[in-house]
Amino acid sequence: MKQTAVRLPDATYDRLRALADSSGRTPTFYILEAVERYLEDIEDLHAAEKAAAEHRNAGGRTFSLDELDSYLGLED
Repeated sequence: MKQTAVRLPDATYDRLRALADSSGRTPTFYILEAVERYLEDIEDLHAAEKAAAEHRNAGGRTFSLDELDSYLGLED
């Protein structure tokens, strides 16, 4: 496992410390959890953007939300 350092604003660190103290977990646990979740979200976003670009570049059709609602029979 690699180690890194992070500087946090005092208020953020205080919130982190309070959460850790009240939950019995360590600040490291919550920092790792936050980074993992953020990375998963960003990786998913990049994968979706790449797939959408490839779809458009291949001449694929896209739909607006209104068009999709209409196609699915969901319009109000």
